[in-house]
Order: sequence, then structure tokens, then C-alpha cells
Amino acid sequence: MTASSRWADLWPRFTSALVMLVVAAVAIWSGGIVFNAVIALICGGIFWEMAAMYWPGQGMRAVKLGLIAAVAFFVSTFLPLLAAIALLVIPVVVLAIEDRAKFAKPLAVLGVWIMLAGFGFVWLRNALNVDWLLWLVCVVVATDVAGYFAGKMIGGRKFWPRVSPKKTWSGTSAGWVAAALVGAMFTGPLDHGVFLIVLSVLISMASQAGDVAESALKRQRGVKDSSALIPGHGGLFDRFDGMLGASALFLGLFALANL
Repeated sequence: MTASSRWADLWPRFTSALVMLVVAAVAIWSGGIVFNAVIALICGGIFWEMAAMYWPGQGMRAVKLGLIAAVAFFVSTFLPLLAAIALLVIPVVVLAIEDRAKFAKPLAVLGVWIMLAGFGFVWLRNALNVDWLLWLVCVVVATDVAGYFAGKMIGGRKFWPRVSPKKTWSGTSAGWVAAALVGAMFTGPLDHGVFLIVLSVLISMASQAGDVAESALKRQRGVKDSSALIPGHGGLFDRFDGMLGASALFLGLFALANL
């Protein structure tokens, strides 16, 4: 592989990432309905991509499911917790009913993951503290960026070649180091010490687990990307799989800590 081909996707990845960064900054700064709507659109888009991967050639069926997921998610952000959770489950139930093949169970698990992780982001921004949301996003972005560059420049032994042939141990471990550094930077603003650094590494691992899970799904379905919505990145699921993994772990840990 030549140096130019190795970095061929860098410019489209950078340009797309810059656009997404601006959108994310506006949404996080605005909060409320704007932020809720952006997360709802992302979750609906991921549902559409997931359905399209499992139901090839049935575009309108996948679009319908994506719209149901987006609307249900957006409405749920205005409801009390129990009612919100009940509404979030509706797209998952529709997904399981719509699927007439052997994929109903794995699709339902993926659907629950997507909706609850998305809800975790809304809860972080609107109920906990925007600083916590910024920390989580920075951990995931740092993990991804460090992993990308370390994997390209250092290379070495593959992390899990059967599932994700491009990922290396050098990139994976670089992501953990970057996450720890982000955690150290946020110890002051979030008023936590070493605990936050450890948590940052755990969140980094959850982010990578989300990435690997989505890679396994794509290999199972025989596709390279979840869609072609984002130049250099693939689809929404390709770009936000790590965020979903991180959000799900943080929401679960917070719930356990407050039982």
C-alpha cells in the first residue's frame, strides 16, 4: 500500500467531520428541542440504515421504520421517564413484527441499544450537566482520532481481523491513552480526580466495543458501510456506533450507582 492510498480518505473524513462538529456544537449549545431533534434524526437515520441492511431492496419499508423511530424518540423527550421508555420501545416492537425472517431477535437488541443510547445523550445534555456531555463526546472523538492515526502510522498486529480487519492493537491502545488524557483534562471542570480518568478509559473501551459490534453487523450483512450519507465515514451508524456504545455504558453505570 502506497502512502497516498493509505491517507486517501483523510480529506473527505476531515471535511465531513468538520461539518458534523459544527452541527454538534450548535445542537449542544442550543439544548432543548434543537438538541432533542438532532438526536431523534440520528436515531431514526440509524434505524433506517439498519433496516436497509437487513431488508435489501425494500427501501420504503426501511424509511418507514426510520420515521417511526425518529418521531417516537422526539416525542419521548417530552414525557415522564416511564412513559418515555415505553414510547422508545415502540419502534423496536414494530421492527420485530415487521421482520419475518430469523433476524427479529438481533434486530430487537440493536434497536433497544440505539434508542436507549440516544436517550442517554438527551439525558446527559438536558438533565445532568452539559460538561458531562462534552466530556463524553471528547473521549469518543479522541479515541477515534488517536486510533485512526496510530493505526495508519504504526500499524502492527490486528485487533480482531475476523470482525474488523483494519483495526490494530496500536490504534486500540492509542485510543485508551487519548481517553485518559481527556479524562485528566476534565478532572477540574467535573470535580473528579483519578476516578474520571479510569472512567474515561472504560468509556473509550465501550466506544470501541460499539464500533466492533457495528463492524460485525456489516460483515454479517456483507456491506462495507451502513450507508453512503457521510463522505469518508459511510453512514450514521458508522459514525455514531462509538458514541452509542459510550452513551449506553455511561447510562448503565449511572443507573447502577443510583439504585
